[in-house]
Amino acid sequence: MSDFPVVEAGPNVRRQVLADNASLMVVSFRFDAEGAEGALHSHPHVQSTYVNSGRFRFEMSGEQFEVGPGDSFVIPSGAVHGCVCLEPGELVDCFTPRRDDFL
Repeated sequence: MSDFPVVEAGPNVRRQVLADNASLMVVSFRFDAEGAEGALHSHPHVQSTYVNSGRFRFEMSGEQFEVGPGDSFVIPSGAVHGCVCLEPGELVDCFTPRRDDFL
């Protein structure tokens, strides 16, 4: 179990760091309601996303796609991306290097 706090990341979205070191970070994002959003953004980190549960519509670099349980994908450094929750669930994201802004 993580010793990191659960943080409100937006309406009906909670974030918790699960593990980290200087070169890698694992983060849980829980979306508690349909329509909850991960706003469009970009960052210098490479990100991989695994859908643990729920369904989501992602936008990445202007393209949209839907994902569900067991799906995973990689978001390149600098790519503009975000998501809308279609069914409540959890995304598990890995970032390299670590996102110090989450600590």
